[in-house]
Amino acid sequence: MTPAEKNTLTIKSTATRLGFDYCGIAKAEFLEAEAPRLEQWLNQNYQGQMAYLANHFDKRLDPTKLVDDAKTVVSLIYNYYPAEKLPESSTDIKLAKYAYGEDYHLVIREKLNNFLEILREEIGEIGGRAFVDSAPVMERQWAQKAGIGWIGKNSLFLNRRELRN
Repeated sequence: MTPAEKNTLTIKSTATRLGFDYCGIAKAEFLEAEAPRLEQWLNQNYQGQMAYLANHFDKRLDPTKLVDDAKTVVSLIYNYYPAEKLPESSTDIKLAKYAYGEDYHLVIREKLNNFLEILREEIGEIGGRAFVDSAPVMERQWAQKAGIGWIGKNSLFLNRRELRN
């Protein structure tokens, strides 16, 4: 087994052990096909009032500008669906299921930091950063490039496989 194959196995088995449902790996490189699409989308003002989406155009398309010497982008899927339903309320207020528990940003960031820590112990010194809606990263495009699904006509990231949970 080559060192790269061993690292891939370590990355994927660590992700599974930590409860991630899917793990895909892609080469860190400029998203050439996405550049004109992103530029057109921004020029048509599809970002609406979310002006921050026009910031850091170059970083959105090239992960090596976010993490020095990046070689790989690891995409992970974690099912944040709550196991239990909230009790019925006497009010008409309804909460989205993702908002039932602790903020998913905090939960998933902790899991990702743990993931990086384990990889550093098992592989050795690696650079890397964990992002949960906190950087100009085109998450759906990277997950598609990593082979764990595709971007549908509705612009959502999809995959046909059932989650393990």
